[in-house]
Amino acid sequence: MKFVKIILSIVLLVCATNLTLAQVKKPIVKKKVVTKKVVKFTPPVIKKVPGTRIKLTTDSGVIVLRLYDGTPKHRDNFIKLATAKFFDSLLFHRVINDFMIQGGDPQSKNAVAGSMLGSGDVGYTIPAEFDTNYFHKKGALAAARTNNPEKASSGCQFYIVQGKKYTEQEIGSMEMQMGTKFSPKKRKSYTAVGGTPFLDTQYTVFGETESGLDVIDKIAKAAGDGNNRPNTDIRMKIEVIK
Repeated sequence: MKFVKIILSIVLLVCATNLTLAQVKKPIVKKKVVTKKVVKFTPPVIKKVPGTRIKLTTDSGVIVLRLYDGTPKHRDNFIKLATAKFFDSLLFHRVINDFMIQGGDPQSKNAVAGSMLGSGDVGYTIPAEFDTNYFHKKGALAAARTNNPEKASSGCQFYIVQGKKYTEQEIGSMEMQMGTKFSPKKRKSYTAVGGTPFLDTQYTVFGETESGLDVIDKIAKAAGDGNNRPNTDIRMKIEVIK
């Protein structure tokens, strides 16, 4: 009887152990999820260049200009005249190689061959707007003027600089003659690209060429008469573009 009890106890113990083991949950091994890194595309920030763009179409090609916001009186006047189609069919009546090309004289529209031009105007002037950041580098757009003490600009006549390259020594001599000092930026521009530095602070620069420097060169090289008027008329059309 005692032996039976021992056997029964062993059986009960084994059953209990098996039950306990059955209730123990096996640990869950989680699979490592590899997350693919998604690189979000960020479009480049396009910095808007301030100023109004002008398309100047000539018989020699197209020049695109940008008017400076820092010279608002000249900018607004030029836009007003261009919008009114004032410049259309006018001539580049004065061109000098290695210097500049000039136009905007209303008398040039129907001028006969060989006649002297350059005295036509719109009856008003624009106060000078000198800004040391704007200078006579190649492609600069500036206002023509009479020899007046205020250096007020013509209401319609303008010129675009062609100029030439200067050496460091020439720039140094010019600084002494003018009693001024050109900034490193201006020095580099005048020696590497060219311009007419001796006109700085004498005439208002109110824009620059974005494209078409080759057209300026072509016009400046045109053969002309004793008054620098091209022998073959070079007409223009000016419009405001976005």
